[in-house]
Amino acid sequence: MYLKGKVALITGGGAGIGAEIAKRFVADGAKVCISGRRQEMLDKVAKSLPAGSVTTCSGDVTILDDVKRMVETTVKFGGKINVLVNNAGIDPPGSIVEVDMELWKRVLEVNLTGPFLVMKACIPLMIKDGGGSIINIASLGGTRCIPTMSAYCTSKAGLIMLTQQAALDYGPSKVRCNAVCPGAVRTTMMENSTGKPLAKALKTDVDGAFAMLTSYTPLKRISTPDEITGICSYLASDDSSFMTGSCVLIDGGAHIVDPNGSAISGAGLDWGG
Repeated sequence: MYLKGKVALITGGGAGIGAEIAKRFVADGAKVCISGRRQEMLDKVAKSLPAGSVTTCSGDVTILDDVKRMVETTVKFGGKINVLVNNAGIDPPGSIVEVDMELWKRVLEVNLTGPFLVMKACIPLMIKDGGGSIINIASLGGTRCIPTMSAYCTSKAGLIMLTQQAALDYGPSKVRCNAVCPGAVRTTMMENSTGKPLAKALKTDVDGAFAMLTSYTPLKRISTPDEITGICSYLASDDSSFMTGSCVLIDGGAHIVDPNGSAISGAGLDWGG
């Protein structure tokens, strides 16, 4: 039981990566509170897990009163809070010129200010209990640009820096903070924001779109949400006790690929040939 005795709060826990992290944490022995804006989604995840292992708290990470309820619910359920996973996020597209101002603000509020507020509420409790682990779900898009994803990439880059700032400031208090940066993950959000529009443009289905999207990456496939959970369980555990301030890329090797070389190989040529 890798996480036996741990109590975790997972935001955005009603679907996708967040739901899978909740399932993994419970399987590894933790007690978990999942939060999200849609109670029906949270209930669905909770019903799939053993009784007594999970509780729910609906709310919006951008609203301070909601955040306080999430933290209070977690502590009431488990008696403490050892682990925070900031997973809630949105990914609407839009270039700098095209993106609506209100949408820009909303992406930054959810993806960056939200984690800030939850960390602000959790860190004092972690310090009081002798330490803890914060895991921020950032993105490969926080380390490099994605076309027409100005708000999303900016927010995730900011989240990586916020992670490192927390690691620096609260390491002496035994609070660790790391960022996990997934590449393409087959979630409902990813299918709707990327898979379906790309499939339409390519005149193919979503599987064909994702095959094209990942054709130049070393593993040549999109990941499933459960493939992100192992690193999160490790970061939540005592096995990662000397790891903080890290940005862990879990992207099938996408970050090592040079776009120029990929274009050349895609044309059937060798570099320099």
